[in-house]
Amino acid sequence: MWLFAIFVGIPILEIALFISIGGALGLWPTLGTVILTAAAGTWLVRAQGLAALQGLRLSFAELRDPSEPLAHGAMVLVAGALLLTPGFLTDAIGFALLVPPVRATVLKIIGRHIRIRFGHGADGSPGSRRYRGNSDADIIDADFRDIPAPDNGSGDAGRTQR
Repeated sequence: MWLFAIFVGIPILEIALFISIGGALGLWPTLGTVILTAAAGTWLVRAQGLAALQGLRLSFAELRDPSEPLAHGAMVLVAGALLLTPGFLTDAIGFALLVPPVRATVLKIIGRHIRIRFGHGADGSPGSRRYRGNSDADIIDADFRDIPAPDNGSGDAGRTQR
């Protein structure tokens, strides 16, 4: 039901804002403002998107949890979609999502409601944890098997060579 309210409510608010602002500014200044915010938003999204991509690359290089840079990148993507959508309300939300502290706050709010699942725990039970941002408690679950070294004639077959 809330999804229906969003898809109906936002366009109604946008139309009301266009009528109000268009009545105050006039047709051409209103259209110019819409075009200007779309152009500025495109430039800002590109810059923020490149910064988010750099943060993701850094987290991979440092072997850190990439979920936070991915979430920031996703929010920048949503901001870009909102800024390219004509309207003053969507532009305001889009520009707000381009501010890193706003994204961090949104991430904390959303993180309270998201449960991340990580396969199965050591005891065979499904593992899960609440999102906590960057976590120092990295868990690596892997299967392995020993592969014996080939016999090189010295009688030490099966030993690992370092």
